[in-house]
Amino acid sequence: MADPELVKTLDYIMNRCDEAAIEAVAAAVVRRRRDLALFGGRDKLPDPKKWAQDITSQMNIGASIDGVKSMVRNMAVEIIKQHAPELTAGQIAELTDAWIPSGGEEAAPPGMNADLLETMAAQFAAFSQGRMSRQEDQSLRDQLGAWPDRYWKAFPPVVKLVIRDYLKGEFGEQEFQDKLRTALSMQGI
Repeated sequence: MADPELVKTLDYIMNRCDEAAIEAVAAAVVRRRRDLALFGGRDKLPDPKKWAQDITSQMNIGASIDGVKSMVRNMAVEIIKQHAPELTAGQIAELTDAWIPSGGEEAAPPGMNADLLETMAAQFAAFSQGRMSRQEDQSLRDQLGAWPDRYWKAFPPVVKLVIRDYLKGEFGEQEFQDKLRTALSMQGI
């Protein structure tokens, strides 16, 4: 016995289709053939409802903040790989860590505010570029010891990324300050 849907479809194609409708049907047939060939036959075609349930169940597994953060990190890595395939795995990890810290990292050590971090970043940049006076360097060393190392460890990853780009000469002083403020505001500092 013939499938009633097939009979109706064939009747429509044979008796009522105009040229535009025939083109649409032909395109649909080509797409369907491609899908069947791609997935290895009708029985292996993905079921959209089952696929949606699988995705939903995967999302519910990690419904905690850490699970969502992990999912977002993985998506970010895939996007970076698609749009910047020339980056190494280390560079991708660094970018991802800068914008989406993993695990229980804090955005900045307790008690650090945006003004303090901006000042520290400016001092670190001036020191790294050889623009800091010996007196200022010595004063910081007297107060903090190996202050460049301590500063670097205190900077959130996104601030480190902005400083590195600035020191590489990728942008000027004003853009450095703007990017630094943006990075700090994104970190909630």
